[in-house]
Amino acid sequence: MSVVHTGRADPGSMIPFFLMAVSVMACGQTPSARTYAQNPTTVATSSSSMDHGDDAARYELDNCRVHRVTGLPGSHQFAADFIESIATDPSGAGNSDVIWGLTADLSTKVPPRQRAMYISKSGDGGVTWTQVARVDSRYFANFGEGLRNGLGVSPGGTYFVITTQRGAFQVTPQSSVSEPTVRKIWGPRVPYSPPKIPIPKKPGDPVRANVVGITADGEHMIIGYGYFDLEPQMFRYHRDRDGSWVEDGPLPRFPSEMDILSMQFDNPKNPNLRSLYVGTGDQVYLLNLYTMEWSRIGGVGPDSAIHGMSVVGGLHLAACWGVYNPAGPGMVKRAINARFLLHRNSDVAGPNIRAYSIEVDPLRPNREVVTSITGVYTSSDNGEDWRRLNDLPEGEYRSAHFSSDGAILVSGMPGTFLVNPFSKACQPHLKIRQKLKRK
Repeated sequence: MSVVHTGRADPGSMIPFFLMAVSVMACGQTPSARTYAQNPTTVATSSSSMDHGDDAARYELDNCRVHRVTGLPGSHQFAADFIESIATDPSGAGNSDVIWGLTADLSTKVPPRQRAMYISKSGDGGVTWTQVARVDSRYFANFGEGLRNGLGVSPGGTYFVITTQRGAFQVTPQSSVSEPTVRKIWGPRVPYSPPKIPIPKKPGDPVRANVVGITADGEHMIIGYGYFDLEPQMFRYHRDRDGSWVEDGPLPRFPSEMDILSMQFDNPKNPNLRSLYVGTGDQVYLLNLYTMEWSRIGGVGPDSAIHGMSVVGGLHLAACWGVYNPAGPGMVKRAINARFLLHRNSDVAGPNIRAYSIEVDPLRPNREVVTSITGVYTSSDNGEDWRRLNDLPEGEYRSAHFSSDGAILVSGMPGTFLVNPFSKACQPHLKIRQKLKRK
């Protein structure tokens, strides 16, 4: 069973049939489009956040309140404040709280020509944001966008690479944020052979680009392609003298027919790549970049869509049917004893969580955060025990990032928020349920 993602849609809007049909299969659940409201008793008001910026955020976090982030660009219509992809400087240089985010303003309430993707920068771990570039609708499609677009950052953040249904693009900011220089990056095209599933594309159209990774020195890049329109492929690139990306050719034939959902270098700070982890709709694979041979990571269950991964302290996986922690070279183990509370108003719990991302605090590797279709969960003991953050608005969360002070930026359909569940102030206050003990 191939587990894939669907495009975002406003409540009540129609989703193309081929996207809806596959969403029904994903993890045995059918996501429903909803509007989300903040919890006024725990989430800081937008005016407070905008009027006082960092001071308000610090006060709210120090008093164990959820801080709503409101400084992202766009119309602020449905899901416009959802950060699809969070990226950091691949070189690891500079302040660890400097991050970039990709948002997509795709609401049906926004006229098609005014829809856009935005690249924004934060220098304080996500409290405040500055728009860097606006990418207009010429570079993305009106279907299947908004949940799996990738963002790559060059060393120093001088340019970016985004992935869309129309392929991959290099985006270089200019003095006017609305007029960046956008270069097409070569990629494969839709073949002339009939696709397995009807798609709204013609032979010769660009294949969807998804995952992207830039090396620490900014000289090499890998991009994954394929989303119904082509069997999964991965291509290598090198940086040319004029600053453009030149295609070196495809990586060895991929060992799966499933969609590519996630990717990580084994050591992101090392410019000399040794191996590459790739998560698909069923398994995790490792490519040895010296021998160019694929191997499969042991311990992953069947039909486990690997939506996200982290290599901090070993390979951690966010999968369709659970969370996996490192168990040794080439091995992971599923957190089968974890009891994720799936709904805050009930005691329905279990390890079969549909997880979308997993992040490990690089300064405190015992701390982890998982985003999922049912909310956000944290662990302070290397992924053994998990707690649900019930003070966040109910909804589906997709991305997260640890700040240097231990606060966490989380983002999803309900919006973007800052929380600090590991602070002493939060221990007695946050409505967090402990793992249910097995009898």
